[in-house]
Amino acid sequence: MPFRSVVGHARLLALLSRAVARETLPPALLLGGPAGIGKRRTALAIAEALNCLEPQVSGAFERDACGACTACRRIGRGVHPDVIVLEPGDTGSIKIEPVREVIGRTAYRPFEARRRVVIVDEADALVPQAQNALLKTLEEPPSASVFILVSSMPDALLATVRSRCPRLRFGPLAPGDVADLLMREHGYGEAEARAAAADADGSISRALQMQSADLTEAREAACEILQQAARSADPSRRIDAAKALAARKTSLGERDQLAVVLRVLASLLRDIAILATGGDARLLANADLTPELQRLSSTFGPQRTARTCASVDRALGALDRNASAKVVADWLVLEL
Repeated sequence: MPFRSVVGHARLLALLSRAVARETLPPALLLGGPAGIGKRRTALAIAEALNCLEPQVSGAFERDACGACTACRRIGRGVHPDVIVLEPGDTGSIKIEPVREVIGRTAYRPFEARRRVVIVDEADALVPQAQNALLKTLEEPPSASVFILVSSMPDALLATVRSRCPRLRFGPLAPGDVADLLMREHGYGEAEARAAAADADGSISRALQMQSADLTEAREAACEILQQAARSADPSRRIDAAKALAARKTSLGERDQLAVVLRVLASLLRDIAILATGGDARLLANADLTPELQRLSSTFGPQRTARTCASVDRALGALDRNASAKVVADWLVLEL
């Protein structure tokens, strides 16, 4: 997992690569940000860059792993003796015993690597006793070891732990990055990938949790709603569109189904706003629908698009407050 294989986060990855190349990488790091955006991948990329037998200079990366040498392959398979990954057990927590074992191992020189790397995935799952046991090591880390804590809830860690680990803040991935990864690594077709990315909120794991068929159906429904709103202001026709939406059969319940459609609708409206204001088309989350989005942007315009986005947000809020899905759908189509 070289840096160049990690999706998104270009600035942070370049910073980490430079630190590895110049030997200024801190002995402890905290990678914080939403779940499913590549933090663990980044931690493994650091481990490979530190221990690659044939490191490379690659684009913006002053030092990157080759991804093919013995060390890189073993780290990628999770069998390298000097790259240790701690993660929650069956109880959902990381207890003190495995932490003590790792601390004991770091007291010795690495078996074969240049630097030993300890990755604590979902570090917020560390029980307080385990965090306290780790404190002394974080204060005076062994010279040949690097500790990388990965967490989607870094503020749940003890303040004493956070204070000893410089934090790198990872943001959600761009929808285009999510779609590209789904197509490249998980065999999604473009329409399925774009639909999943539109509802993923920048998270690969969230994109993979949803059934692609449901998301594709949701995007088709959202497009039909916008097309109907563009064609006619007749309230009865719009109510018919809401009824057609409710009649769709998916694996989701009525409320969840409507929520997915609304989130995808928000993604489409964002793309329409980009086109209506002359923005960069490379930022589109639903790039495969560009011709239709361009037609809709000419009809909606910036102001109507902004009002419609606000209506979608209000509709999602109403669903969160347990409003009737039918009432929300009827209200929304009339607001478009």
